[in-house]
Amino acid sequence: MRNALTIAAKELRSYFVSPIAYVVLTGFLLLGGWFFFNLLARFSLFVNLYSAMRNPDAQMRLNLNDFVIAPLLHNLSVVLVILVPVITMRSFAEEKRAGTYELLMTSPLSITEIVAGKFLGALAFVLIMVGLTGVYPLILMFYGNPEVGIIAAGFLGLFLLATAFLTIGLLTSSFTENQIIAAVSCLVVLLLLYVISWPAESAGPVLGAVLKYVSLTEHFSEMVKGVIDTKDLVYFGSVIALALFLTQRSVESVRWR
Repeated sequence: MRNALTIAAKELRSYFVSPIAYVVLTGFLLLGGWFFFNLLARFSLFVNLYSAMRNPDAQMRLNLNDFVIAPLLHNLSVVLVILVPVITMRSFAEEKRAGTYELLMTSPLSITEIVAGKFLGALAFVLIMVGLTGVYPLILMFYGNPEVGIIAAGFLGLFLLATAFLTIGLLTSSFTENQIIAAVSCLVVLLLLYVISWPAESAGPVLGAVLKYVSLTEHFSEMVKGVIDTKDLVYFGSVIALALFLTQRSVESVRWR
């Protein structure tokens, strides 16, 4: 475990000694702030509009979770689809390109420690990304009265979604030494998992149910609503475990070539 943590610390440092971390964090927070304040402005407009119309029933239906937090989290999930491949593309591909991959493979470290270290380093960076967006619900809690439980469930869903994204990114990075190919491959897979449930309504009951279950966004959407269901946690856990297992097998195959 100590070796894995050492690799994780090295991996996390490598993000911040290059412009990647700063560009990604800045872009993520800028977009998040833009979405948040625009959604908040729209919510304020609706409140003022219904107040002027003296429509208390409509005002009662307005709440911060549905009009601000939920759309914000969905927008951030789309941003993660684009940014996570940028974060993970260099994990293994850069090692191969720089010629340090062979040294890593011939070191006394086990494959499991190498993959776990790479994963934990990327996970720490993603945790920083998602954690920084926590300032938005804090602003709402300071000035308003949102439902904290629903917010917590939604941000847990965002973190699990980002974790699933990064494990897929690690997998695609382990296949190639070209970072662009790794990033594009990851982006294509994530987009497919993001939109795979779109034809579910017209695909028949059985196939439709399968498409909805495979879709990352279907499970994420339930958590954004404040529902933490075991099947959603099992799904995210399965995706993460499967992607890490396949990454481990992909990296291990190099030793037998």
